Amino acid sequence: MDEAEYALMDEAESRMWWYRALHARLAEALAGVRGPILDAGCGTGGLLARLGSGYPERHGLEFNAAAAALAAAKSGARITRGSINAMPYADASFAAVVSADVLCHAAVDPAAALAELRRVLRPGGRLLLNLPAYGWLLSTHDRRVHNTRRFTARAAQTMVAAAGFGGVRARYWNSLLFPLMVVQRKLLANNDHAASDVAAFSPWLDASLHGITRAERLLPALPFGGSVLVTGHRPGATP
Repeated sequence: MDEAEYALMDEAESRMWWYRALHARLAEALAGVRGPILDAGCGTGGLLARLGSGYPERHGLEFNAAAAALAAAKSGARITRGSINAMPYADASFAAVVSADVLCHAAVDPAAALAELRRVLRPGGRLLLNLPAYGWLLSTHDRRVHNTRRFTARAAQTMVAAAGFGGVRARYWNSLLFPLMVVQRKLLANNDHAASDVAAFSPWLDASLHGITRAERLLPALPFGGSVLVTGHRPGATP
């Protein structure tokens, strides 16, 4: 990503509604996991900090040196520099692997990354991916964070199942706010001079947007949304 985006992420991810909603979804999907977990492409460490002492064996992988240092300081987790395309871990090292908005990056080979995620996951271990939705939503923000691909739920499910994972489910989220996202990305901020999507919101607006995401979690999944959450497991006995 652009270096400026890492600085914005580090500042915003503990309090901005979007990150809080994402981290809540991922934490919920990790419930019940016992053993070491990996956040592959951990950025500045917000998810690892959010998981905290409930997961004492937390590991993060991050390519950018500055972001890796911030993640280590913020989360207290063990952070390793490296690429998701060729991860520096032994086979079957983790009970769960998480990768949030990483397979969309220009420098990532999705097939290689998924093979690596499967390799380092224990048999029966859990896979969690978050992916941005819909190629037609590529925008200025995607260019700044070097995203070159977005996914439908069906395409994401097919891709992950083809990589050898079992029990694969893909479902949209951030659905109630999706119309506002379309307006923001395609009309209001669809130029190279637009401000980053990662920013501080006024307290009342941030609380309102986060409240909508919390309400959505009580509803059945809708057939559209701004992101795709994918879950699966490495076939084999539960670790």
